[in-house]
Amino acid sequence: MSGNTFGTIFKVTTFGESHGKALGAIIDGCPPNIELNEAIIQEELDKRKPGQSKFVTQRKESDVVEILSGTFEGKTTGTPIGLVIRNEDQKTKDYENIKDKFRPGHADITYQDKYGIRDYRGGGRASARETAMRVAGGAIAKQVMNGLGIKVRGGVVQVGDIKASNIDFKTANPFNFLDSDKVNLLEEFFAELNKAQDSIGAKILINVTGMPSGIGSPVFSKLDGELARALMSVNAVKAVEIGSGCDVVTMRGSENRDKINKSGFESNNSGGMLGGISNGDEINIYASLKPTSSISQKTKTLDINKDEVDLQVKGRHDPCVGLRATPILEAMASMCILDQILIDRGQCFNVQRNFKD
Repeated sequence: MSGNTFGTIFKVTTFGESHGKALGAIIDGCPPNIELNEAIIQEELDKRKPGQSKFVTQRKESDVVEILSGTFEGKTTGTPIGLVIRNEDQKTKDYENIKDKFRPGHADITYQDKYGIRDYRGGGRASARETAMRVAGGAIAKQVMNGLGIKVRGGVVQVGDIKASNIDFKTANPFNFLDSDKVNLLEEFFAELNKAQDSIGAKILINVTGMPSGIGSPVFSKLDGELARALMSVNAVKAVEIGSGCDVVTMRGSENRDKINKSGFESNNSGGMLGGISNGDEINIYASLKPTSSISQKTKTLDINKDEVDLQVKGRHDPCVGLRATPILEAMASMCILDQILIDRGQCFNVQRNFKD
C-alpha cells in the first residue's frame, strides 16, 4: 500500500489500523538539537482522543505515546524518530454483522475494489483512528516551529447552520467551538441529533501566526496548494478554503485585493499567501468535514456479492467528526509548514527570513 508518507524533508510515515495491535510512525528529517517534550506530544493527543464527552464516540483509548528512537537527553538527534501507540479498546464483534456488507459513505467498497481484500474492523486503515499518529507528528513539528515564533491553532466555527460570530481561540467547551455564546444552542442541537440517530458536518478554522514572508515554492508547490493537499488528506474533509475562500465569487476586485501600507496589509482576503508564497500576514484556512457516515438508521446497500441487502451499523461513532478534528488539522498544517520552511532553507539559504523567535 503506497501513500503512507507525507512530506519532502520533514517526512512522516504512519502505519496501523483501527483494530490492530498498535499505531506507529517514523519521522525523518527532524532538525537536531530541538528540545522535545513528550508531555506536549501527549497533550496534543489528549485533545484528539475519544471518549472525552457525551458528544463524541465513547470508545476509550488512553492514546499514550511512546518515543522509541531519535532523541537523547530530551533533544532530537537528527535521526529517525520512532513513535508507537497501543490500541486498547477494540470491539471487533461490533463489525461482524457487516463484514460482508459495504457501508454507504465509507471506503469499504473502494478498498475492496482496489486491493481485493479489506479489514472490516472499524474500517481498518481507512479509519480516522490512524490520525492519532499524525497528531503526534504534528506535535513534534509544532515544537520545532515554537523556536521560530510560529503558532498553529484552530477550532470549530460551524456545525450545521450554527455559526461562530465572535472568534475566540481561548474559549474551552466540549464542542471545541470558537464562540462560547453558541454552546447552549449546540447542546440542544446535539440532543435532537441523538434522538434522530443522525450526524452532522462541521467547518474548522486553522490559523497560523508568526509566519515570515517568502515560504512556498511556485508554481507546482505553492504553499496554499500544499496546505490544501495536507488538509484534504484528513478523513471526512471535503473542501478547503483559503482566506475569503468561496466568498470571493461575490466580491469585486476593489474589495478583494488586500491593500498595502507601511504597516502591512489592510485586509486578509488572500489568507496570508500571494502567488503561493507566504506574505507575512496570518494564514487562515477553513476545512469542511462531512457528517459521520456510520449512524444507527437502517439503510440499503450492497454486499460483497453485489446483492442489495439491509444494513444497520452498530458500534461507537462520533455524531460529528469535526468535534475531534481540530488537533488533526493543526497537525497536518504544522507538518506541511515546517516541511516548506526546510525546503525553502535548502534553496534560499542566503535570503534572510524574518522569523519572530
